[in-house]
Amino acid sequence: MIDVLVVDDDFHVAEINAAYVEKTPGFRVAGTAHTALQTMRLLDSREVDLLLLDHYLPDRTGLDLVRALRRQGVRSDVIMVTAAQDVEVVEAALRYGVLHYLVKPFTFDGLRSRLESYVELRRSLRDAGGRTAPGQQRIDRIFGAVRTPPGGATPPAKGWSGPTADLIYQVIARSETPLSAQEVAFRAGLSRSTAQRYLRHLQDTGTLRLTLRYGDAGRPEHRYGASGG
Repeated sequence: MIDVLVVDDDFHVAEINAAYVEKTPGFRVAGTAHTALQTMRLLDSREVDLLLLDHYLPDRTGLDLVRALRRQGVRSDVIMVTAAQDVEVVEAALRYGVLHYLVKPFTFDGLRSRLESYVELRRSLRDAGGRTAPGQQRIDRIFGAVRTPPGGATPPAKGWSGPTADLIYQVIARSETPLSAQEVAFRAGLSRSTAQRYLRHLQDTGTLRLTLRYGDAGRPEHRYGASGG
């Protein structure tokens, strides 16, 4: 089993990501953390194979945390799961040896494909173990295992904003009950039409689940919740 530490400042999002990990064969959640300090304390007490790491943490950034862990000799692999899309952040992630960079909001299939490629990477390294010169073909196979896998829904190009999609996802993930489009729009500070457009896309990609609430009369109300189960 591959032990995963899920790190996200939002408790609900951490729970959803942990549920995704547990649904992927061969992986188990070793713990969750919501700050860089919590993460470092957990890693002081046990080793984990993989960090599922958000960039926006309350006490320091995820990449600052990776740099600090490397200085301390912590060798856990890292997959970033974050809304951050700045070129500087992505470039730093590459320099620090982050294996994958998954932009929120993402689907279970999006994360599962990265986890499966991580399994393939470990398998390739294991198969090459003990060889002083694994050869070009085996080296190509190792590097190929960390390429971003194909698949996943492409967001609508017209007017699409990753931060807006993440805001809507966060609003719903923090709610204890499913929300209507009007409630999402109000809490996110958006127009209802904008909220509905993003909600439809997030539902289509499997990031959100749609339920219907029937009243005394009229059409049922559409309500949205995070797809964590």
